[in-house]
Amino acid sequence: MKREFIKISERPGVSAELGTALVKQQEKLFELWHRVRDGTLKRCEFQLLVEPIRNSIKSSLQEAADYEIGFKEKTPLAKTVRTCRQILKLEPALWLFVMLDGVEPTNNAAERAIRPAVIWRRTSFGSQTQAGSHFVQRMLTVVTTLKSQRRNVLEFLTQAISAKRQDQPTPSLLPQVPAE
Repeated sequence: MKREFIKISERPGVSAELGTALVKQQEKLFELWHRVRDGTLKRCEFQLLVEPIRNSIKSSLQEAADYEIGFKEKTPLAKTVRTCRQILKLEPALWLFVMLDGVEPTNNAAERAIRPAVIWRRTSFGSQTQAGSHFVQRMLTVVTTLKSQRRNVLEFLTQAISAKRQDQPTPSLLPQVPAE
């Protein structure tokens, strides 16, 4: 959201005003979030303090979404209106982190998880066949999943190949639950 709000604020005219207001509210929100994360603000207090910020953001988004634009209009205002309309469609989901402990307000974890795949694609020029693409897709999923579970990738692949050769069930990528 921060990137979108900044883009809006950098457009001319009404967009700049709306974007600036959205950026200010987003900054207030993250100041509070950082306090929750470092333990200086309780979640119940955070939830109360977020409500006016949420209302302000929603109001600004709705104000922009209410502007009339042409179907194929490509002005900066039209871009802002379309962006705000899209954000409003997802608006309730943007606030899950406020209510649910363990939900982060950023996509940093997801971006870190896909980074190896992005780097691989850039350095290897991708694959040349559909089968190659499927193989890479599956291997990157396996490696990322195992790393996130702090499991040994080579050990898992060795077990999977051995199981296949011996016509046995393959090991699961699901998190392993310790035996009691």
